[in-house]
Amino acid sequence: MFKRIDHVEMTVANPEETIAFYTDVLGFKVKSRDRIERASAGVPLNLVYLELGGTVIEVLHHEGLKPAPAPEGDHLGYGIIALEVEDMQKALAYLQARGVECTWGPRTRERYARAEIRDPNGHSIELRQWFK
Repeated sequence: MFKRIDHVEMTVANPEETIAFYTDVLGFKVKSRDRIERASAGVPLNLVYLELGGTVIEVLHHEGLKPAPAPEGDHLGYGIIALEVEDMQKALAYLQARGVECTWGPRTRERYARAEIRDPNGHSIELRQWFK
């Protein structure tokens, strides 16, 4: 009946900056774009679908509306997306060379290493390296 998670949705203030970060820095590809004219809401809604390894993020931008800032710390709701990396140290060095700082970690455990970064909107992104 249920097959998989189709996509994760995020609302952003600066869609082009967000798309550039996810494509140019993290390696996502633009899958498709859409625009919905919403008379009831009074503002158009722009949608961009970004894909990486079969996972899709739907980037939403409501023209003319400023979204609330991304929550910090523990809060109700979905909290973070996580990207698997091949080598944590190489991934962090790559990101740092592109001006993306590690905001937490890295922490290493027996089976994995974990760190966090933030996208231009303040959304947390976990980086996870699994050890065999």
